[in-house]
Amino acid sequence: MSDLTQRTATELLAAYADGSLSPVEVTEAVLDRIEGLNPTLNAFCHVAADEARADAAASEVRWQRGEPVGPLDGVPTSIKDLILTKGWPTRRGSHTVDPDQAWDVDAPATARLREAGAILLGKTTTPEFGCKGETNSALTGITRNPWDPTKTPGGSSGGTAAAVAAGLGPLGVGTDGAGSVRIPAAFCGNVGLKPSFGRVPAHPLSPFGTVSATSSSTSTSA
Repeated sequence: MSDLTQRTATELLAAYADGSLSPVEVTEAVLDRIEGLNPTLNAFCHVAADEARADAAASEVRWQRGEPVGPLDGVPTSIKDLILTKGWPTRRGSHTVDPDQAWDVDAPATARLREAGAILLGKTTTPEFGCKGETNSALTGITRNPWDPTKTPGGSSGGTAAAVAAGLGPLGVGTDGAGSVRIPAAFCGNVGLKPSFGRVPAHPLSPFGTVSATSSSTSTSA
């Protein structure tokens, strides 16, 4: 497969291990694709290209030494903009959230991704506070389905699902209280998983409280 952005996480890890691909070239390919498609899809509300490149370079060194730090080392991954990520604003799709804050805390899911070596690309769009079955907000506008930009990707993890379906990173983390990962995964042709509450720590809790759990949307390279 020549298009690096269509590789699954498993395929990327195998290629890193045998030296046929590097996290640097994969991350560059994904960032190029984000630059080309995000203006239409609006899957990302924040792209951290410089940080992703630095993390990919560090991952490449680890793979060259045969010392990956964890099971996702070098895999480009996105984070829904309801999930705290150190150094990046978490606006939750709302003008009511002041971006001028310290933003010095990682949610548990974000911290575990860093420990596993994932390359964090940026934050994906959400409706305001994740409380809608489609993905649009006054803050970030309308997110489009990559299969048909006239259609919705669903919600509330629509940015996550659109990103994965469009090859803007093979993995994405969202949240799900009433279908917020499962609906957009179905709309976009991805595999979406909502774990049982407590399996993945959720902090801070959404307005749905203990109904909502941090979830993932993964590429099937459909």
